[in-house]
Amino acid sequence: MAAETEGRLDQPGRPPALGQEALAVAQAMSKRSLAPAILANSVQAFEFFALLFIGALLRDLVGLGLDSAGWLGWMAIVLAPLLTVIIAHSNGSYLIPAMRDGVGALSRMLAIWTGVILMLAAGAFLLDVGSDGAPRWMLLFFLSGLALLLAERTILAHLVAGWTRQGRFDRRAAIVGGGDEAAALIAALAVESPDILVCGVFDDRGVERSSERTDGPPKLGTVAELVAFARIAEIDLVIVSLPQSAESRLLEILRALWVLPVDIRLSALGARLRFRPRAYSFIGSIPFLDLADRPISGWSAVAKRSFDLTVAALALILLSPLMLLTALAVRLDSPGPVLFRQKRYGFNNEVISVLKFRSMYHHMSDPSAKVVVTRGDPRVTRVGRFIRRTSIDELPQLFNVLSGTLSIVGPRPHAVNAHTAQQLWDEVVDGYFARHRVKPGITGWAQINGWRGEIDSPEKIQRRVELDLEYIERWSVLFDLYIVAMTPLSLLQGENAY
Repeated sequence: MAAETEGRLDQPGRPPALGQEALAVAQAMSKRSLAPAILANSVQAFEFFALLFIGALLRDLVGLGLDSAGWLGWMAIVLAPLLTVIIAHSNGSYLIPAMRDGVGALSRMLAIWTGVILMLAAGAFLLDVGSDGAPRWMLLFFLSGLALLLAERTILAHLVAGWTRQGRFDRRAAIVGGGDEAAALIAALAVESPDILVCGVFDDRGVERSSERTDGPPKLGTVAELVAFARIAEIDLVIVSLPQSAESRLLEILRALWVLPVDIRLSALGARLRFRPRAYSFIGSIPFLDLADRPISGWSAVAKRSFDLTVAALALILLSPLMLLTALAVRLDSPGPVLFRQKRYGFNNEVISVLKFRSMYHHMSDPSAKVVVTRGDPRVTRVGRFIRRTSIDELPQLFNVLSGTLSIVGPRPHAVNAHTAQQLWDEVVDGYFARHRVKPGITGWAQINGWRGEIDSPEKIQRRVELDLEYIERWSVLFDLYIVAMTPLSLLQGENAY
């Protein structure tokens, strides 16, 4: 019995290996998908600021004489790119098909730019504003903007066409459940939403109830194998095609898929029981019940990553003297390396290597955290006790933040063998791995609420996970700022940190 427990503690929550066909499909889609909204917003921002820069630069060139125009000159510099972007947005020039259509989109952009410049020129003439050099500035502004848009849109069309061929704009989906229900759903999706690419079907049932092939995507494995497939293929959406009456099976499937940072929907295409329309989300006219939403995606993910990079860089600069002194103290206190690496669960339940200042005697170190550190633990050095109590040992994790494996704020990454009374935490807490749907953090909502340090009872890990899931639901940049600001105050308490 002890041997079985020890083996289970080594590799918790590890999904089964994929079959050859599933692995080949996943690897073919391993390039990260691109969000059309983020690309469109980025192109709009680039065109606005590039045209604005050109206008401001030309204003300062000798001989253009805009200085005498005062604020009217600056208004023209801002209005020209602003109106261009607004009009282009309104006629769909930032949609993927338009950005991919080199000739058509380019001709529309050039026509819009020409029309805006002519409109501003006519307004200046009718109102009799501007200076003697204004016509020359406007001509150069027009020609420079024309050249910029010509080059930018030509390159953009080439890039977008290539990304489209690679399927980078497709919303990648996997179907859970086979049979007639899945076949009907796949056929409906092909008509209603061509941008959704159904990569495969996953079902635990045998061939007598779920055939190996559907009319389209192949059956690639079981629900457990879908977890590994989704990580490699960068799946965006999981659609469960099962009767809503199969409650126990739905709960079992959700428990397996809860770890994935994806949207999970229950198809209501053939459901006899109908709710009010507001209870559904729709893809085209196909109704779905929302089971889970992908947390911190799109521009929110960009904002969080920017926050992480900014705070980590500033913290490394400000705390570098403290980190150097800590490294020296660790080195002088006991022989061995200054830094310590430990395997922990990270984003998407994948194992990452986390950096810490070494707080134990080197010959007693426990990289897999099989034995929990307790009060007065003889493995911990004198310096180690201080840096663990004050969390200074965690400061090297700022380098993990810069590399992208950790965030500044998030659920704390637990060791792969984390357990209480020989029971792994994913066995103690139902839905434990749902905390890994976002990147783990150096500090978190649970930590500033006093839940840090030793976990010696199921109630403690239960409460931590509840707060971690609450953080995921409430996330915002301001919430992260609040947690960062409160972290030093929570460290003063030093409870349960040995």
